[in-house]
Amino acid sequence: MSLIDRLKRFLAQSTPTGNPEDAVNRSELENETRNAPNGIERRLLDRRNAREGTRALIIDDSATVTAALARMLLQNRYQLETAGDAESGLAKIAANPPEVIFLDIVLPGINGFEALRRIRRDPVSKDIPVIMMSGNEQATEQFYAQRIGADDFMKKPFSRFEVFARVEKLLDGEAAPKRGS
Repeated sequence: MSLIDRLKRFLAQSTPTGNPEDAVNRSELENETRNAPNGIERRLLDRRNAREGTRALIIDDSATVTAALARMLLQNRYQLETAGDAESGLAKIAANPPEVIFLDIVLPGINGFEALRRIRRDPVSKDIPVIMMSGNEQATEQFYAQRIGADDFMKKPFSRFEVFARVEKLLDGEAAPKRGS
C-alpha cells in the first residue's frame, strides 16, 4: 500500500475499527515521511528556521502540551510566553504582542475560536500568525479555524518536525513569521 493511500486511510478513520489490518501505525508513517522523495534524510535538507529571538505565545491549558511545545521552541532560541487560558493569553498579547501564537481550541472560559475572533478584531494583533491546535481531528474544526482567520491547524499530538514545518510556511524573507507569507 502506498504512503498516500495509507495517509488517506489514516485521515478517514474517525474511530478505530478494531481490525488489526485497518490500523495505521503513526510512527511508521512519520518515519516514511521523514525521507525526501530522492531518499535524502530530511534533517540533511535545507530548512528555514525563524530567526533567533522570535517571540512566541502558547495558549493551552494542558501543562504537558505546553511543556513539550515550549521545550521545542526554546531549543530553537525563541522567546516564549505561555498562558493557561484565553483571557490570560489575550492580556499577554495586548501587553507585549508576540510574533506567532499557538492557540488551543478547547480552553477553560473563552474557547480558542472566540479567542481567535478577538485576536483578528484587535488592530494590535490582527496580523499575528496563529496556529490552532486540537486533539480532535475533525475536519470541521480545521475548516472553521481557517475560516475565522487561523493561519494553520496542528493536530495533537504533534512532532517537532510538524511544529517547525508549520512555522516555516509562515516565514517571510527575513525569517520572521508573517500572515500570508
